[in-house]
Amino acid sequence: MQFQTTALDGVLVIEPRVFRDDRGFFLETFHAGRYREAGIDGPFVQDNHSRSTRGTLRGLHAQWQHPQGKLLRVVEGEIFDVAVDIRRGSPTFGRWVGVTLSAENFRQIWVPVGFAHGFCVTSDIAQVEYKCTDIYDPEHELRVLWNDPDIGIEWPLAGEPLLSPKDRDGTRLADLGDLLPVYRP
Repeated sequence: MQFQTTALDGVLVIEPRVFRDDRGFFLETFHAGRYREAGIDGPFVQDNHSRSTRGTLRGLHAQWQHPQGKLLRVVEGEIFDVAVDIRRGSPTFGRWVGVTLSAENFRQIWVPVGFAHGFCVTSDIAQVEYKCTDIYDPEHELRVLWNDPDIGIEWPLAGEPLLSPKDRDGTRLADLGDLLPVYRP
């Protein structure tokens, strides 16, 4: 298992060892000790599973109370997954990284507390499973506008995405002010 750093400190891409043979494949999708050694130290308290169609964009989400770290993987299809640094005072505030996760490449991404998260579906269907370090708290959810021009995410979409009403009405990062977490080096 390899843990690769990204341009955003704390965001990791995980490349698991996949054992393939004529019967199929086997891989370890989580091992608390190995993940802890890489800086991913739950505890994980909630698992989620979503299924979406091509062109669906979910995000960008974070919570100002009960902030969540998220460990994601795709079990069917393919997505373009994005993490955005939303920590006030961070040297990388407002920057983003994106990675393709698929059922074929088995990659995972770790999005720590202090980052907004979102993804768009680039295959006909995608099923995503993810572990969270805190509970979902809709009253304290932050929804950063998916196409905030100050962030400038280059989503691999042909046309307008399929959005929930909440995501369509997201807020520009610059307008979230005191709700954003503070960077602590």
